[in-house]
Amino acid sequence: MLALLRTFSWQELRHHPWRNAAAVVAVMLGVALAFSVQLINASALDEFSQAVRSVNGQPDLELRGVQGNFDEAVFARVANHAQVAVASPVLEVSTYALAGDAQRVPLRVVGVDALVVATVAPALMPRPAAGADRLAYFSPNTLYLNATARQRLRGDKLQLQSALQVKPVTVAGSVSAGGAPLAVMDIGAAQELFDRQGQLSRIDIRLHTGVDRAAFVRALQGAADWPPDVTVTEPGDAAARVSNLSRAYRVNLTVLALVALFTGAFLVFSVLSLSVAKRAQQFALLGVLGLTGCDRLGLVLWESLALGAVGSLAGIALGTGLAALALQVLGGDLGGGYFAGVAPALQWNGWAALAYGTLGVLAALVGGWWPARQAQGLPLAQTLKGLGGSLVTRRSHWVSIILIAAGALFSRAPAIYDIPLAAYVSVALLLVGGITALPWLIALLLDQLAPLLARHALPLLAVERARRVRESASVAVSGVVASLSLAVALTVMVASFRDSVTQWLDRVLPADLYVRSAASLGATDTVYFTPEFVQAAATVTGVQRVQPQRTLALLLDPARPAVALIARALNDPARDLPLIGEPLPVPPGQIGIYVSEAMVDLHGARMGTVFTQLSDSFRPLALVEQAPIATFFVAGVWRDYARQSGAIAMDKRIFERLTGDRRANDLALWLVDGLGAERVQRALRALADQSGPGAGQLLEFGTASQIRATSLRIFDRSFAVTYWLQAVAIAIGLFGVAASFSAQVLARRKEFGLLAHLGLTRRQILTVVALEGAAWTALGAIAGLGLGLAVSVVLVHVVNPQSFHWTMELMLPWARLLALCLAVVLAGTVTAWLAGKAAAGKDAILAVKEDW
Repeated sequence: MLALLRTFSWQELRHHPWRNAAAVVAVMLGVALAFSVQLINASALDEFSQAVRSVNGQPDLELRGVQGNFDEAVFARVANHAQVAVASPVLEVSTYALAGDAQRVPLRVVGVDALVVATVAPALMPRPAAGADRLAYFSPNTLYLNATARQRLRGDKLQLQSALQVKPVTVAGSVSAGGAPLAVMDIGAAQELFDRQGQLSRIDIRLHTGVDRAAFVRALQGAADWPPDVTVTEPGDAAARVSNLSRAYRVNLTVLALVALFTGAFLVFSVLSLSVAKRAQQFALLGVLGLTGCDRLGLVLWESLALGAVGSLAGIALGTGLAALALQVLGGDLGGGYFAGVAPALQWNGWAALAYGTLGVLAALVGGWWPARQAQGLPLAQTLKGLGGSLVTRRSHWVSIILIAAGALFSRAPAIYDIPLAAYVSVALLLVGGITALPWLIALLLDQLAPLLARHALPLLAVERARRVRESASVAVSGVVASLSLAVALTVMVASFRDSVTQWLDRVLPADLYVRSAASLGATDTVYFTPEFVQAAATVTGVQRVQPQRTLALLLDPARPAVALIARALNDPARDLPLIGEPLPVPPGQIGIYVSEAMVDLHGARMGTVFTQLSDSFRPLALVEQAPIATFFVAGVWRDYARQSGAIAMDKRIFERLTGDRRANDLALWLVDGLGAERVQRALRALADQSGPGAGQLLEFGTASQIRATSLRIFDRSFAVTYWLQAVAIAIGLFGVAASFSAQVLARRKEFGLLAHLGLTRRQILTVVALEGAAWTALGAIAGLGLGLAVSVVLVHVVNPQSFHWTMELMLPWARLLALCLAVVLAGTVTAWLAGKAAAGKDAILAVKEDW
């Protein structure tokens, strides 16, 4: 076998390097895209986890508030516990820092006790700058920055935002903690700077050696006087929550990248089909000389293995380069927003490289299996005479029906660990079932078309041949069906999502102008509008009406990310929120809430039920003592494309009555007709400056049209990779049509010679071939369009809700879909004409004499 590879196969590669290089490139692109996505996500997640570990340290346990901060009196109780070796108090504040250029930079401020933090979280230990006073750490308004913050915030004099005030601070050194911008300061100074006296965010605990951790937690929480708003968690829960939240996004992106590898398998199939067709007589001669059918099958599989191995190795190298470049340019975020602000180093993984390289080789072997079977089943005597054709096995259409039915059943299965694995299987079964049904579809359509062409000789000849060799036709167009169906499915999915987001933005942006205090959910308790500012904003000239909104992070389940609690005016929920269906009447004595779709899937907040989890978590939100016990009734479900982890909307007046919190984080302003937004913005900045110097620059403004345009621009950027993948899939599919049709035409040289002897001119023969190409690719386009629409239904109604916990309406962009199909038909027709032009020459006429 090795000798044959060195002589027989190597000669084929030497004579047709570009054709084989195209198959190698297809495998390379598929492996490179999937491997680079894996490297980027793994590197970003590893960097995020390291940053969390460096900030949180390595305690045995963490005490955290159920909602936000808790009373620091708990610290004395824990620190004096006989089983506790070290207790380190921490105050965490998310805010914004302003440097000399007045640009707001998100900054996480961590207040620690320098006397104990080194034993628990050494990465937070302040390191004074050269020449700085070592006791400056205990001075007020002094902080220490990590490397990322140092890079983004130049200078030693900064300003931190608290509400609508700016507090001057001095940078006295650095800390070694990684990750996003971070500042460390004395815990007492942090409490005073942000008006958090007597409050802590967490307590890190180190237990004495030999202490049973589980028994300690049970004893601590079982005490009668243990505060209910303090919970005990394991270290690393934050990293695990982000990993779980981003898992579906990372898996979906990887599956999307593997689309190129899937279509690459069809290109390998096309290239080897053409190669086997051209070398059919050589294979037959080898068979006569003693090479068995199994040996011929093995020879072609070894050729496909070689193509796959070279493509996979090149793909691993290219994927590594793409990942390194993406990490340099984009950081760790690929559009999902899970790792925004993270700038990770490349984490190369040999096992991942082996896995994706193996996938590339397997894709090449799958693509080479059918041509290998053709080489195995060649009729030797007929092929040596030039009369043999590819052996085609007729299959029952019941196999296709069973595969498609199984795909429909799998689409009904639930997600596994929030990943739609069954839906992916459903898509694969639909594709395979649809492609195997091509002979039946071709026969069905051409049987109806043939009688209509009875009086037109050349079209009838083309249609009759396609109808008689429908198995060969299905092989020729299978690549185009696969690539076109995937392109159609991606086009419909992206168009549906974009249309749904556009309609959603129209519903949630009814005002003329919006003012935002905090872009991050974690900073809403630090950066906010006071009630006095909201009242004054309503009196600004040109403002007709002001609607404030308060947003809070609410931790309902320690194993999941916090949800957003949105308090806003809900005079008419059906009009104020993008509800799905009609809202339910709220029973007397209960409080109506409206939850996003993610709340239904992740927390079981089903419409028409009492949501007890919110009742338990709501009481610590009160600014004074505890909020009264309330019963919350889920009166409606609404679409929210901004918060994947879930959101709860309730009326702001009820929220203020329960909590006493009258602060706001966002303002929606309706303006007087004819008055420009710029004038109102200047007036509001001047109003904010009355709270303190420079406060006006802390406001972020946006009109409804600006926010809509920015949101859609971010959407298009996030899905740019899908457009590129569609182009790659279509290009590979069209090349597959060219290679497959060339293989079919080359095997029919004697047929063209016979037609020439019967009186058909060269132009007429080319017309027949072009019409065959048009018929085949038109059938492929019809099948690809139908199959793509079926796959898009699974993507829109199954994969998307199971992955991201929101639904959308199916929207069919017919103009784009028809353009795709027409491009495929046109390319197939031109390809067939070019292939026929090479085969219908003088050699075709002489080929008939080979049997004389």
